[in-house]
Amino acid sequence: MFALADCNNFFASCERVFRPDLQGRPVIVLSNNDGCAVARSNEAKALGIKMGDPYFKIRHIVREHDVAVFSGNMALYGDMSRRVRWVLEDFAPAIEVYSIDEAFLDLRGLSGIDFDAYAKNISAQCWKLTSIPVSVGIAPSKTLAKIASKLCKQYPKLRGGCYMHRPQDIGKVLRKFPIEDVWGIGRRSSAKLHAMGVRTAWDYVQLPELLVRKQFALPGLRTWKELRGEPCIEFEDGFEAKQSICVSRSFAREITSCEDLCEQVANFASSMAEKLRAQGSVVCEMAVFAYTNRFKENEPQTHGSSLVHFEQPTNDQRVIVSSAVAAAKELYKRGYGYKKAGVIATNMMQESDVVRSLFEDSDASDREQRLTSVLDAINGTFGRGSVKLAVQGSGSIMSFSQNQSPHYTTLWSDIPTVSVK
Repeated sequence: MFALADCNNFFASCERVFRPDLQGRPVIVLSNNDGCAVARSNEAKALGIKMGDPYFKIRHIVREHDVAVFSGNMALYGDMSRRVRWVLEDFAPAIEVYSIDEAFLDLRGLSGIDFDAYAKNISAQCWKLTSIPVSVGIAPSKTLAKIASKLCKQYPKLRGGCYMHRPQDIGKVLRKFPIEDVWGIGRRSSAKLHAMGVRTAWDYVQLPELLVRKQFALPGLRTWKELRGEPCIEFEDGFEAKQSICVSRSFAREITSCEDLCEQVANFASSMAEKLRAQGSVVCEMAVFAYTNRFKENEPQTHGSSLVHFEQPTNDQRVIVSSAVAAAKELYKRGYGYKKAGVIATNMMQESDVVRSLFEDSDASDREQRLTSVLDAINGTFGRGSVKLAVQGSGSIMSFSQNQSPHYTTLWSDIPTVSVK
C-alpha cells in the first residue's frame, strides 16, 4: 500500500496557523510581486477566485467580501512543510517528498493494520502537532492514493483519511473522476483522450492495453496500470539531484543602472551556488539573462543572454558570482529598464564525478571547500545572507510584497509574543 499526504490549501493554511482570527474568512496568497493568486482557502474558492487570477482583476471581490490577502512567504511555508514531514516520518518506513505540500508514504510490508483508521490518525496527528489540515489517501498504487486524498477534500465525513482498496469502490470512484484530473495525464493527453471519447478515469482503464501503449507510450501505460491497482511508479525515498537549477526574479520596478542589475544577478548566482552545494553538484556551464518589460510596448525593449563556461566544474560561491556579474555587465545596455533577470545552471554533474587536473593546486581546492563549508554553516545557523560577498550589496531582492506576513518560525524578531493578564 501507498499513502499520499496532501496539505489542504497549504499556503493559506500556513497563514491561518498564527492567525486564528482568519478561520472561516476567505484567504488568498499572491505570487511574486503580488501578481496573481496562487493559493486560496475554500471560502475564497467559493467566491469564484480561480488559481492564477491576476490580483488587479479580483480586487473588487477582495474589497466586497473582506478577503484576507497575503504576499507569498516561502520561508514560513518551507518551515511548516518540514514540520509536517517530521510528523509523517513517524508513520512509515520511507517517505518521498513530492512537493512542498505533498509526500508519499511507503506502507509496503505493514500488515495487520486498519489502514482507514491509520489514514485518519495521520491526518489527526498532523493537525494536532502543526495545525495544518492534511488529506491522507491510502491505496494499492501511488496514482490511486492521490485520487483517494482528493476524496478527503470533497467529503469532510471522511475526517481527513480515505482507504481505497476494494475493486468495487475503486470502480465507483473512477467512473466519476475526470480524466484531466488524473495524476500523469497532461493537457495534451487529456485533449487527445477527449477526442477519443474518454471522459473519466474509468473510460481510460477500459481502453485496450495495446492501444494505450501505442497512443500514449510508456508513461501513459504506467498511469493505465496504476489506475487498475498495479503499482508501476517507483518509490523514490532517496534524494534525486536536480539536472538544472534556475534562480530568477521579476523586479518590482525596472532597473536602469548597471550596478543595480549586477547586484541582483550576484544574489541569484549566490543562491544557485548554495543549491548546488546542498545537492553535491557542480556546474560546468551557466546561462545569465536579463530582459525588459515586454508589456510596455511603447518603451525600448531588449533581451539578452550569455553562456558562461567554467574550465573546472565548480560550486564555489566566489567563482560563480564573479562570472555571473561579468556576464551581466556585458549584457547591460544603457537606456533600458530591466524587469527580470536570472541565472541557470545548464550543465551540471555530481561533485564526486569530477576528474581533477594533474596541474590543479590541491591545497587551494581544499581551502575553497573549507571556506564554502564555513560560509554555509554560518548562514545555516544565523540565516541566509548573514555572510555574503560585497558585490551582493544589501542582499535584498527588488520585489513587491506589500502584504507579507511575519516570519513566525524563522526569525527571532518575528516570533509571536503572548501577554497574560
